[in-house]
Amino acid sequence: MKQLSIDIETRSSIDIGKAGLYRYAQSDDFKILLFAYRFKDDAVQIVDLEQGEKIPDEVVAALKDPETVKHAYNAAFEWYCLNRAGYVTPLEQWRCTMIHGLYCGYTAGLDATGKAIGLPQDKRKLATGKALIRYFCVPCKPTKSNGNRTWNLPRHAPEKWELFKEYCRQDVVTESEILRRLDAFPVPDEEEKLWQMDIRMNAFGVKVDTALIDGALQVNEQSTVLLENEARKLTGLENPNSSAQLLNWVHENRVEMENLQKATVSEKLSAELPENVRRALEIRQQLGKTSIKKYVAMDTAKGSDDRVRGLTQYYGANRTGRWAGRLVQMQNLPRNYIKTLDYARKLVKERNYAGIKLLYGNVPDTLSQLIRTAFIPSEGNKFVVADFSAIEARVIAWLAGETWVNEVFATHGKIYEATASQMFHVPIEKIAKGNPEYALRQKGKVATLALGYQGGSNALIAMGALNMGLTEEELPDIVQRWRTANPRIRDLWYAVEEAALAVMQTAQPQAIYNLIFNLESDIVYGQSFLTVQLPSGRKLYYPRPFLKENQFGKMAIHYYTVGQQTRKWEVTSTYGGKMTENIVQAIARDCLAETLRRIDAKGLQVVFHVHDEVIIDAPAGTTVEEICDLMAEPIAWAPGLILKGAGFEGNYYMKD
Repeated sequence: MKQLSIDIETRSSIDIGKAGLYRYAQSDDFKILLFAYRFKDDAVQIVDLEQGEKIPDEVVAALKDPETVKHAYNAAFEWYCLNRAGYVTPLEQWRCTMIHGLYCGYTAGLDATGKAIGLPQDKRKLATGKALIRYFCVPCKPTKSNGNRTWNLPRHAPEKWELFKEYCRQDVVTESEILRRLDAFPVPDEEEKLWQMDIRMNAFGVKVDTALIDGALQVNEQSTVLLENEARKLTGLENPNSSAQLLNWVHENRVEMENLQKATVSEKLSAELPENVRRALEIRQQLGKTSIKKYVAMDTAKGSDDRVRGLTQYYGANRTGRWAGRLVQMQNLPRNYIKTLDYARKLVKERNYAGIKLLYGNVPDTLSQLIRTAFIPSEGNKFVVADFSAIEARVIAWLAGETWVNEVFATHGKIYEATASQMFHVPIEKIAKGNPEYALRQKGKVATLALGYQGGSNALIAMGALNMGLTEEELPDIVQRWRTANPRIRDLWYAVEEAALAVMQTAQPQAIYNLIFNLESDIVYGQSFLTVQLPSGRKLYYPRPFLKENQFGKMAIHYYTVGQQTRKWEVTSTYGGKMTENIVQAIARDCLAETLRRIDAKGLQVVFHVHDEVIIDAPAGTTVEEICDLMAEPIAWAPGLILKGAGFEGNYYMKD
């Protein structure tokens, strides 16, 4: 197989950060400016398309040659843009070095990955890129001094243009060097195919209801004006949106508040307040609804065919390999509780602010609840939506061999009741509505959701235990009871930690629970990883691992990753419960991947998926039962794992 590495520089008047790749490349003024390439270890060549140079015939032929594997960093961009520009190049022939880096636990950015992987300075991405991209790839403001031009061309800054060419050329060097260092740690073929499936799904996109989006934006504008006017009249403040001004006003009205953060305001609204203060804080909450931005994101990203493309990021969740949301951020869409969704959607499309206000009261909240419903199936089709039921609880019980939990999932499936029964030694039949024992179900529920990964009282609080009516004093007892009821899950945490530590101490692989822990390295380039091979064959990677005492004085595994808060490449530590969480979520992800493959094999089109839920743009004859059956089919690499799906069908997306 021949290898061709590619990088291109492009221009478009569409903001790619806000609208995404597909809308960007669909713009009428989209064009490829530069094309840099190299065959394997040859010198990098640059083709100046903007100044009339042509891509050599051998390269054009290689773009569609099945014997030539094409590589790029974020290859979805190069593949889609080249095809849009008329260069035929099948997706099956492409490999993405960014995805390879993410698979091995590195970051998504070319520059950041180059630094993290330890490239020497002359192999790294040039720092001049951002300014050059702004100059040549983004429209400029026409002025008298620049001759009222809307684009900067090579002739306007020849030196900058030569630097831009060098920047493009260097990106190929950096990508090739990253690839060279990752070659010893290959991405499995099945994952390559899954990435291709993801790209096709993103390129297909999902239709949006433009009438609903337009109506929501208009109603929100009207609502904002009215709420701001009411707030000014109520408080007498020139700018009631100002946190400082409003907080001072609240204090003047003899109400003590530390700040006006969302959580603080919500807590205060649950207490007794003077009516004027209550209403001012309610308005504050309503004006602070950010969900409306998702309507703006949809409107910005939709193409001329009213389809939004590029909603998911393959391997977006570092470590586990789960997908992440993009553009509209599908992973955190507001829930909908409105019973009359059809009528609410009708009122919004009619831009009937008064009707929405009269029937539903809180206009911003109503618009927020309708966001999901802006996604609609293609003409003549319907949405079939199916979700794995309690998949993490099923996976961890299967992995640990927690027999009684597996039996619950194999029979009645009432895991919260069964957990409460196990914790408090009460017959499950008594934990039913109408009986005093039913109150135990809440404890079983929060324990099941919060305690699977070695968490304690704080994990229960984070899961909302105190909002469920539980007191802080009873939380330690719940933790202890749950651990006693689930001894094999508890043992799993410690076994995972011990296996990982043993690998680090002995450099010998450890096999437990159908998992293989190993230390993998490449002495040529100095890459090293703690890896965990999952039952599916996929691996989790922990880069540059080492042993060191943690904050509790205990010997622990440390490794490099992107910090949650800093977003920088830095050291973090892990432990048995956290690694178990990574493993369980990764196996759950692999179960979803298996379902996506099965749906694809049926010739059905998934338009997006959220967590453990799939949304299919399906012909009328497709049933929910058919999809749920696919989800429940045994998985060859997970014998004994009992999975179940539940779902619904409809003319728009919602939370059933």
